[in-house]
Formats: sequence, structure tokens, C-alpha cells
Amino acid sequence: MQDKLIMTPREQSWLRLHLTPGLGRVGIIRLMEAFGSPEAALEASPREWKRRANVRGAVAEALPGEKSPLFLHTLEHLSLLAVNIVSMWDEDRYPALLRSIYDPPALLYVRGCLPRQPGLAVVGARQASPASQRLTHTICRQIAAKGIAIVSGLARGIDRAAHEGALAANGITAAVLGCGIDRIYPRDNEHLFQAIPEQGGAILSEYPPDTPPLAGHFPGRNRIISGMCQGVLVVEAAARSGSLITAEFALDQGREVFAIPGPAYSPASWGTNQLLKDGARLVTESADILDVLLPGLAGNLAVPEDDPLEKQLSGQPLKVYRELQDCPLHIDELAGKCGLTPMEVSAILLHLELANGAIQLPGMRFVRKRSS
Repeated sequence: MQDKLIMTPREQSWLRLHLTPGLGRVGIIRLMEAFGSPEAALEASPREWKRRANVRGAVAEALPGEKSPLFLHTLEHLSLLAVNIVSMWDEDRYPALLRSIYDPPALLYVRGCLPRQPGLAVVGARQASPASQRLTHTICRQIAAKGIAIVSGLARGIDRAAHEGALAANGITAAVLGCGIDRIYPRDNEHLFQAIPEQGGAILSEYPPDTPPLAGHFPGRNRIISGMCQGVLVVEAAARSGSLITAEFALDQGREVFAIPGPAYSPASWGTNQLLKDGARLVTESADILDVLLPGLAGNLAVPEDDPLEKQLSGQPLKVYRELQDCPLHIDELAGKCGLTPMEVSAILLHLELANGAIQLPGMRFVRKRSS
């Protein structure tokens, strides 16, 4: 957990506005157009809200005061989570690409640092096949190693593989939530919720704290994922997948759309194969993306055929090393695959980490360390 963060007076003003029942994105934008700053809007009367910003007086009267329990509790909660509020009028911190879309979020709640470098959005099935998760992890690891931020939605399956691939390369990744910043959803991705900000990335949401992960929130989340990036990679998408909604946002926003092909008979591949028919760029390796996003920097991505560390190992350490792949494995899974106890595997993994052969990810999950 990050250290407690004290919000600036301006951030506290944004928070009071956003906690006002009935005052959403459009209302905040109208207030800014009318009054120029959140502080000026807070000082204005309900009558001025109605006359100058076309915001109902009843909404203005519901504005929480500086001493209201709701405001003070939320402020303390967000401070403990080390959350900042970044507005779209913040020229320094708000992502420029995101500001350029048709309907940018007025406010972003952020744990960590928003990426400043070019970004690739990665979306796909929650119940993705192991092969697709491995490929996603490898592609995202190699792309993050080239300085491109990986942006996804912190869901299971492809999202998780994308975030973990970036972390394995010591790269930057950002996770956009479909709920409040104070909710970890799904709960089994808590390790990513903690690790992403710690490694220089960001967890972000446009929704006020304590907002549940309702289905209707995820299309809005998806427009942010694509809006922050130069391109979107789609991996395993069924006919009515939310990933296809992200691809549609990407096209509307003028972003590149990439897709990984799948078996013609697989329902999980229908969406990606249709995207390819419609003109998406076909991807089978990271170079296919880097050639577009960073022309001339796609070389030297292949893993060397000869593995010098493997030649130095034998017996049980060799068995564990060979089981390590690009897709993270929990220590208990490794123990089961190798026929060893978790304690035996733990000692071997420590040796492999010291030998630059393994990387430990949050949650006692491990991947093989490869050259980028």
C-alpha cells in the first residue's frame, strides 16, 4: 500500500462536486464553462448554477459541505489509498490523447502515475485459452520493454496477462476500472491493484468512490482504455464481446486496431476474425504492432535459441526452470507440475532469481526471465 496522500484544495473541490447527487460529467463541464474553476462553482448560489450553467437548483442544494460526513469520510478513504483527482483541465497530468476524444471524462481518480509515453490498449476474453494468455503475456512484455505503456481493464484472462506481461518487463501499465477506485474488481486481481502503482503505472477510474462494478459502466470504461492509446489489440473476442465495443471506440477515435486470429470453428475467435475481415491489422507477434507504433524498433525481439542457463542446470532445478514460461504460474502450480513440495520449489526459485532465470510477480506467481 502506498503512503497516505493529502489531496490539494483543488482536488478537494473537485471531490465535493463529484459527490453531488445528480451532477455528472456533463454538469461538471457546464459548471466549468460557466464559472471557470471548481472553487468558483462551489461559491456560486443554486440560482447561479441554474441561470449560468443550466444545472438544476435541487442539484446545487445537494452539494456536500466541507464538514459533511460523506465528504470527510470519502476524503480520508481516498487519502489512505493515495488517490489523486486529475481533471481534463489539467494540462500537465491529464492524457492529451484522451482529452481529444468525443466525450473525455471530466475527472479521473488515479492511484499512481498516468502514462506519458505512447500506449497500446489490450482487450479480450475473460475466459481466454491458456495459449492466448501466454501469447498476450509475451507480446505485452516485449512491447512494454520498448517503452510503450500497456493499458487494459484489470479483468481476468487477457487483461491480467497484459498487465502481468508489462510488469514482467519492468514496464509501465495502466488499469482502467469500471467501478470506483476504492473497489478491487475482480478480487483475485488484488496483486495487480497493488503492484501496478508501485511499479510506476496507474489504476484509474472516472467513477466516484464506492461505485459498484455494474455492467453499464464497462462501455464507458472501454472508451477510456482506447482513448488513452495509439492502438488497440483484441485477443479472443466472441460475437457480442465487450472487446468489440472497445474496437468500435478505437475506430471512432482514429486509433489503430490490431487483432490476433483464431480457429475458424471457435466461437471465442469470431469477433477477432471478423475484425480482420473488416481491415484490422493481423498480429502474430509483437513486431507486427511495433512496426506500426514504433517503426524501426521492432528488431531483436526473438528469444535466443540457446539458453546458457539451461545448460548449467540439472536435476530438480532444471525441471522447475523448464516449467517456467511467459504465462505466470503460482508456486503451488509449479510444485504440482514438478512433483515437488512448495518449499522445495521456493528454494529452487530463489536460486533461479539470483541467476537471472526467473522473475517473481505479486501473489507468489513466477515467469521465466528472458532477454527483451
